[in-house]
This record gives sequence, C-alpha cells and structure tokens, in this order.
Amino acid sequence: MTAVDRTPAVDGVLRPWQDPALAVPERVDALLQEMTLEEKVGQLGSRWIGNDMQHAPVDDAETMNVAPMQDVFAASGTVPFHEAIRHGLGHITRVHGSAPVTAQEGAAEVVRLQHEVIERSRFGIPAIVHEECLTGFTTYGATVYPAAIAWAATFDPGLVERMAAAIGRDMAAVGVHQGLSPVLDVVRDYRWGRVEETMGEDPYLVSMLAAAYVRGLESAGVIATLKHFAGYSASRAARNHGPVPMGRRELMDMILPPFETAIALGGARSVMNSYSDVDGVPAGADPWLLTEVLREQWGFTGTVVSDYWAVPFLATMHKIAADPEEAGVQALNAGIDVELPDTLGFGQHLVERVRKGEIPESLIDRAARRLLTQKVQLGLLDPGWTPEKSVAGAAAVDLDSPGNRELARELAERSIVLLDAGDVLPLRPGLRKIALVGPCADDPRTFMGCYAFPNHVLPRYPGLGLGIEAPSLLDALRAELPDAEIVHERGCDVQGGDRSGFAAAAAAAREADLCVVAVGDLAGLFGHGTSGEGCDADDLRLPGVQEDLLTELAATGTPVVVVVVSGRPYALGVAHDLAAGLVQAFMPGEEGGAAVAGVLSGRIQPSGKLPVQIPRGHGGQPGTYLQPPLGANSQGISNLDPTPLFPFGYGASYTTFEVDDLRISDTEVPTDGEFTVSVRVRNTGGRAGEEVVQLYLHDVVAQVTRPVRQLTGFARVPLEPGADARVSFRVHADRTAFTGRDLRRIVEPGDVEVLVGRSAADLPCQGAVRLTGTTRVVGHERRLFTPVSVEE
Repeated sequence: MTAVDRTPAVDGVLRPWQDPALAVPERVDALLQEMTLEEKVGQLGSRWIGNDMQHAPVDDAETMNVAPMQDVFAASGTVPFHEAIRHGLGHITRVHGSAPVTAQEGAAEVVRLQHEVIERSRFGIPAIVHEECLTGFTTYGATVYPAAIAWAATFDPGLVERMAAAIGRDMAAVGVHQGLSPVLDVVRDYRWGRVEETMGEDPYLVSMLAAAYVRGLESAGVIATLKHFAGYSASRAARNHGPVPMGRRELMDMILPPFETAIALGGARSVMNSYSDVDGVPAGADPWLLTEVLREQWGFTGTVVSDYWAVPFLATMHKIAADPEEAGVQALNAGIDVELPDTLGFGQHLVERVRKGEIPESLIDRAARRLLTQKVQLGLLDPGWTPEKSVAGAAAVDLDSPGNRELARELAERSIVLLDAGDVLPLRPGLRKIALVGPCADDPRTFMGCYAFPNHVLPRYPGLGLGIEAPSLLDALRAELPDAEIVHERGCDVQGGDRSGFAAAAAAAREADLCVVAVGDLAGLFGHGTSGEGCDADDLRLPGVQEDLLTELAATGTPVVVVVVSGRPYALGVAHDLAAGLVQAFMPGEEGGAAVAGVLSGRIQPSGKLPVQIPRGHGGQPGTYLQPPLGANSQGISNLDPTPLFPFGYGASYTTFEVDDLRISDTEVPTDGEFTVSVRVRNTGGRAGEEVVQLYLHDVVAQVTRPVRQLTGFARVPLEPGADARVSFRVHADRTAFTGRDLRRIVEPGDVEVLVGRSAADLPCQGAVRLTGTTRVVGHERRLFTPVSVEE
C-alpha cells in the first residue's frame, strides 16, 4: 500500500485532518469519514516489539511465576509487525522500556517503527508511543526517583508536580507521547504487593498528589494515564488480581475520588482499567464504571486504555467470555478504546462482527474518534510532522541529569519518616565505630521500586549493573561520617531462612559503639521480590529472618538503630521495643542512601509523614485509619485491638512543634456554604524544621456509617526556631459529602467535628460546625479540595 503524502497538496490546500486552523473535532470527523472500517479498527490496537514474554512465552511465564497467563503471552506478537500494522496502529508499546537501550538507540527505534507505521497507512497516521513512568522514566540510565509511597510521605504536591514535569520532559525528548502513571489505588490492605506503587491509604492525600503529578506530566505534553480504574487495591486477602468484595458505596467514597479529582483538577487525558473484578464484574467489562461514571457523570473525554492483556484476561482469567475475540467485544462495549500491549481482542474480527450486525459500527467510531482526537492534539497529523522531529531532543538529553538528581534528592530527604529518635538520634559526634548490618545496608536496589528499571528489567541483564549512580547506605554513611569506622556485615538476606550471617553481625555489633541495621524489602515481579507486582505478603512480619536478626543484635547490648527500607508498612512492635532509634524509608530512590544517612547524622531535619499506618503486631493489622466506629478499638467487645503502633500522618522531628489557637469562622453554615478553620503552628524547639498541619472532619450522625475521622486538608509549613504561622483552611460543605443509602452523593445537615493537629491521633484542636438546611445531592461539580493559606 502506498502512503498518502503528508505534505500540502500542490495547490496549497491542506487535507482537512491536516489543517491546524480547523477545530480538532472537525479534523477528526473528516478523517473518520474517509477511513474504511478496517482502518478504524486498526487504530484500536497496539504492538509490543521486544517483549521477552512474546519470544519465549512458556519459559518466561514459568520463570516469572505467571504460567497461567502463558497462552495469552504466546498469542502476543505472533503476527509480524508489517502485517499487524497493515490497516494502521494505535499505540507502540515500550520501545525504550523493554530492554537496556540508550536514549539515542531507543529514539532511533521509535523513528524506524513510526516510519513503518506511516508508510503502511493510507493516511500516514503515526502511532502513539507509550512508556511506564512510575518511579521516573522506566528506561536504562534514567533517574530513579523515590517510589510513589515515598511521594506520599512528603505531603508535598508541589514537589511531586515538579518531579513529574521533569519526567515528562525526558520522555518527550525521545519521542514518547503517553506515560502509564500515576497509580491512584487507595491502600486497603498493607499485605498487597503493590502498596509501594500507591500514594497511601487516604483518598484526599492521593487525590491532591495525583492531580499534581498529572499536571506535571501533562505540562510536558505527555498524556498522563490514571490507573488502575478501579478497586484493584482492595482484593480479598490482598492477593494480586484477586476478587474485590466491595460494595458500590465504599467504591464511590474511598476508591473513585482520586480518579475524579485527577481528571477535574489535573487534566488527565487517559485512564487504564483495573484487572480486578468488583462484586463479580471485571472492570474491563463494566459499562457503569467506564461509561456511566467516567464519561457521563465526570465528563471525561480522553481515552481508556486496557491494562496489559486485560482484554484477553476477560476470557482466560475471569471466564466471562468464551475467547479473546468475545472479550474484545465486551471491553469495547464497556468503554475501553485501545487495547494494550498487543492486539488480541480488538483485532480485525471486529470488522466481520460489524458487517454481520453483531455490533454497531458506532462502537468502533466511538473508540477511534477518541484515539484520533489525541493524535490530532499531539500534533501527529500536522503538516511537517516527522518521526525525526519527534525525537529531536534525544541527541542532547541526559536522562539522569544533575537537575533530575537534585529533585530525587529533595524527594528522598522529605520522605524519610523519623518514627522514634530514642536516645541516640541524631547520632552524637565522636562515634568511634559503627556496625552497619542488614540486607538493605549495601544494596541500592532496595531503595528502588518494582517499576524502576534496575528492578523491572535489569535482573535479566546481570552484567549491566544499575545503569545509574546509586550509592548504598554503606557508601553514604561512610561519606556522611568520615571520622567513624563503619564495619559492615550483611547478617541475612531480604528473603529466606539463612541465619549463618547472624554470628558475624552480632560480633560486629558488640565491638561497635552503635549498630545501625537496615531491614526491609527488595522489589521484584511476580514473587521475585518481597514488594511489587505479584509480591503479596502472608502477614506483616519483616520478610525472611530479619526480625530474628534484630533480636540477635539487640541482645549484644549495643544500642541498635533500626532503619526500615520498604514498600509497605511492616509490623514494627518488636523492632520498636528493641530499637534505640527507629526510621522508616519508603523506597527513597537513587538518592536514598544519602537521605537516610543525613537523617541519621542530623544533617537533614526529618519531616516525612506516614501516608499509611505502622501496625504493631504481625497479623492483627488495622487495615487503614479510615474506619467506621465498629472498625476502631471496640474496648473489649473483640479481643483484637487494631490501634496502630504509629498513626496515619505521624512523623517525628529533631525539633518540636505546637499546634493551638483553633478558630472557626462560623459555627453554623448551610449545606451549600463554607467556613474557615485556622490554627497557629509554632516551632518550639531549637532547630528549623517543617511541620505538616492536618485537618480532619468527622460526621457525628449520618444515615450510613462514616469514618471516625477523615483527612480534609493539609499544609506543609517551614518554621525557624521560635517562629509561628497561622494556617487557614477554607472548607466547603461539599467536603463532607458521602454516598447515602440510595447511592446518591449527598451533603447532609447535622453536626461535624473539626479536628486539627499533627497526625490522625494527635489532634489537640477540636471544635464543631453545624450544617443547616436541607440535604443536598451533589455530583461532579462539587468542591473537590480544601484551599489552604499560610501567614507568618
């Protein structure tokens, strides 16, 4: 097939779909009118070149502990690329992220593939190139930022937005149009392996950070993709891909708000469906979720892309379709527009189904219009666009630039949570000898999430190292404390039962003035790690024999500082009892070593706050802090006490803060009104520091059970010693909205408790407001956030 020339016609008249002077809908409609049914269907598919699983599906499936998926993997990529693009192509999958290639090599491959797509297309329509970008651009040599759970610990949307903008600029420079981030799953069970990819357990915190990330990525012209829509994180027993036993009210109040907010306030242009089924209905085949809620209620106009192989999984895993082709029909009808990462369910069989009258052509047009709209918005159909121009920045790009590393450093430092300074932190000057022990002490990969390239792809290429400079905690502590002798013993591995290193570790501790032990996780995929996708936990005990190692070290009599480097909160009751100091680092990225060392030495003032609770016991986990009255401590009705060891929002410091002088502008406001809550926060210690002031509300009496308290606003406030500031929250009555008994979202009259402080359990400022008038039904137009101001 000969491609149509993309340049203006000889008479100077542009084809309508090429004309930037026309409105986007006009351009798209003109193109659709010219396209055959086969060409429109071609836009709904994708192709993954270089995916290892499509070359050796059985072996790789077994290696990754995903053998039940091997039939799907075997079907992926079996059609030659030139044949797969015969009628056009929607997306090209992970050119940069599938194997270790340089930015320039990846860009050259993008150019090559785009030329093939254009030349095989009658209208010369390029494909959208997408990549993963959860802890940074997932490609060889790119900056590894902290994991998303660490972003959440910063409580700093502005910093997250700056990070996302930097990620987007790097991706755009090498020809990438769409990023598969952020993850908006609200944590419901800490045992779930993908907790590290989330931004915590509170919908409002997730919402604010998600909107910030989206704004940052989209500012670089890269389409942000919200995932996983919706309910994925609430699976039964926290098993990956497990069924979700959740009612619609909980889904609407706890799971959906971050997605709604990221669309309304962030401007997200894509959504990815969840693998899960909620109350028996898989998300990828749910018209209520993908069309009624997303499109009709929220007004979303972007594309819905399938999670990888989610369409054929409707047949092979959920068993609601006979085969991948029937699964494709169900997914298309529900509202999925583009199938990723390869085309199995959205293939040319859809053409025959339309011609036989089994599905209306309008379904094809609906999806193709949405995808082509984004291609027009991205400039891919403009005259003069070429694959070479799309990667023009590749030659000069530095994917791990000093600016990137500075952002990674700032995020890491602000994310470290001091749980308990004890009597040894910060470390006193003049320490002669320090024993550094533990499986996370000398392995920088433990600082990185599952979707960081060194953990996601490079384990298959062991000779290449990390591809970036990432000092371990051992390297960083030696640099931080040059006058101290740092003796290192591993003690044990992250996983497994080998205790043979205990004796050497204990001996090192006995001979030292202080022992620092770094325990926690090593992220991986499908069981090849203790955190990450498919790496779920039976309970919340530290993996392997790490807790036993702590006990051995404490028995030496040497003070032990415990540093937990993890992707989920572990039960730290035993560690807390044994430790002389306790620090939580949520996978702080390539600059994590220096950040942890700086907090230990006192060079860095810790200011991170917990976006999840820290449980006390291994099995009796609190779930999340967002519990109705019966979910809290029942004072003897049950013998199990869910009270956490450290609450949501908690984080200590090397200075002290006081929050007082609560003022509420109005004690009565109508159900469509607003009121202002303000407090004074003062640095009462001797060092400069930052405190996160947190506002919580509690609906005293409601028609359905409501959380005992729920975060409604927050502000990070820097203060010099002795300085104070007044923090004001403007709270609209909409912020008390919830889903009522008839499944409509309402603002109900009645008393609302107002609580302000430093964590969900430290709320010294308490008052009340009465909402008056009639019950209001509210929708997408309601106020989704709480404006905050700080006056010094």
